[in-house]
Amino acid sequence: MIEELLPNEVVVVEAHGDDGAEPGHLFPEEAEVVRRAVDKRRREFALVRTCARRAMEKLGVPPQPLLPGERGAPRWPAGLAGSMTHCDGYGAAAVVRATDLASLGIDAEPDQPLPDGVLDAVFLPGETARLRRLAEERPEVHWDRLLFSAKESVYKAWFPLTGRWLDFGEADIEVLVEPGRPRHGGFRAELLVPGPVVGGRRLGHFEGRWTVQRGLVATAVSVPHTA
Repeated sequence: MIEELLPNEVVVVEAHGDDGAEPGHLFPEEAEVVRRAVDKRRREFALVRTCARRAMEKLGVPPQPLLPGERGAPRWPAGLAGSMTHCDGYGAAAVVRATDLASLGIDAEPDQPLPDGVLDAVFLPGETARLRRLAEERPEVHWDRLLFSAKESVYKAWFPLTGRWLDFGEADIEVLVEPGRPRHGGFRAELLVPGPVVGGRRLGHFEGRWTVQRGLVATAVSVPHTA
């Protein structure tokens, strides 16, 4: 599902259910990170790392610990860039050689409305107005959840390039629908703060894609080395 949202150079491994989610599959250093966590958290932690190691293997990189760094972002082996995501019953990891992409971010969410109060807390007024128009035209998609997911993917792509927090209100995202495919499309995230410098140029926006399938909303952002 997420694989179709990213360039061909990216290796994506997805898992539905608890495939490979046993905490016993973790490296000792990883197990220590979630030693005090509840079982659900430990299984999700294990699931996405199993996906990531399978993706790394396809790129010829041997299995190794993937420990969370600053703000929980995974620390990838030298020469790789990647992103992970999980929600109930689903996990995925996307990995690419750092020579092929500057950064990437993925996110998956349940295809359900956001909880009450979240919309006003995380969306800009212009985004909210656009969401209402989309909901009137195509009520079969939970656009609020989709936009939330897009913001998560933008942040995951942003952080490795900057090492800084990006607030929900610091990127203005416009969601686009693919003609003839109402549950697929793209989005453009205008950065409202100075963007990262990539390939000698300061980026003013990120581009992403989305899909709604199998009871999930999925989004992905890829950042090329040259604009």
